[in-house]
Amino acid sequence: MNASTSPELAERRQLAARAMRRRLVAHVAAGGSTDLADAPLEQDAASYCDPGTAAREVAEIFLKRPLIACLSQDLPAAGDRVVCDALGRSVLIVRQHSGELRAYRNMCLHRGAKLVRPAVQGRCESARFITCPFHAWTYDLDGKLRAVPGSEGFAGLDLASRRLLPVPVAECNGIVFVRLAGGAAPIDCAATLGEFASVLELLELASFMPVQASVLEARTNWKYAIDTYGEGYHFGVLHSSTIGETHFSNVAAFDAFGPHWRLQFAERGLAALVGRPESLWPEPEYGGIHFIFPNAVLVVGAPAPGEGFVRMFRIFPGATPGEMTCRFSVYARGVAPEAFRTRYGGIDDSASEVTLEDYRVAVEAFANLASAPAGFRVVFGRNEPALQAFHRAVAAAIGA
Repeated sequence: MNASTSPELAERRQLAARAMRRRLVAHVAAGGSTDLADAPLEQDAASYCDPGTAAREVAEIFLKRPLIACLSQDLPAAGDRVVCDALGRSVLIVRQHSGELRAYRNMCLHRGAKLVRPAVQGRCESARFITCPFHAWTYDLDGKLRAVPGSEGFAGLDLASRRLLPVPVAECNGIVFVRLAGGAAPIDCAATLGEFASVLELLELASFMPVQASVLEARTNWKYAIDTYGEGYHFGVLHSSTIGETHFSNVAAFDAFGPHWRLQFAERGLAALVGRPESLWPEPEYGGIHFIFPNAVLVVGAPAPGEGFVRMFRIFPGATPGEMTCRFSVYARGVAPEAFRTRYGGIDDSASEVTLEDYRVAVEAFANLASAPAGFRVVFGRNEPALQAFHRAVAAAIGA
């Protein structure tokens, strides 16, 4: 896999970074304004707590729509594989010798045993074949059954025609998508991403190398967990000793691209640019939150010139409306993964102070909403346009 970057995309990325910074500086200069939605949005608390709503979300969104399984550099070479476990489904994604990807139900054709388990940090061992750990039935990377120990015991079966069960998979803009429900229809990346594809292209995600992965489970609704990522209104209160010290509260630039969006928060250092000619401003680094509907949050940043990182949060519903799982992944560009881990401690978001504060509030709020009086409605302010866009997209996806 090619991990190089493009000068043309670097120039486009720089132009986008300047445009976003210009908007944020204008907000700071105005005394702390922010991008606004047309009006506040009210929503029934049952949208978080109702089992019927949760079941429709799983059926219509998480099983039928393409979901991010990983990034391209999680499978850089032939034989590399990744396991995507979610919602009771296990999908095995394998890099072919041709460089293409194939995905299968992570299930042996003998007695249904799991073929591959994720290893440390979510990575799987690379191998020339796929061998079941139960009875050593072995498959080629293209899913064809290659060897059956004691094959005489299966005389009369057409073993040569048996292949691993395929799952739709697609790779675009350095992202690997799968559709958990399977089906014969291929994944259409252009239809999935729409105009957001050109924004994601700027990130050059195929050049980012995996650094670490971790998992967090919490007793809250998956949508409430995502709500904590989509606004900076709470920075100065909940995160007063962390993000609140480095960023303004309630100052952000928001751009919608269908159900997807980009959100950039204002660093306090932007105050020094107010009143100065833009020609004297230092060059900015491109960054911000990139939300890929329905459940992936990509936080993009640059810790040093020539370096970059992506912190990816994939949030899945649990068995009940009040359970969810967040799968964290960290990727780096311009610095070796080991050096990145040494320098920045790996950035384990599952244990960071900010994450623990956000999820504590999400857990407590869900408990309140689950016991709230019938008809209680939460409200999203005009200053929370990303959350409004997210909840409208969820409602549209399930026909609510």
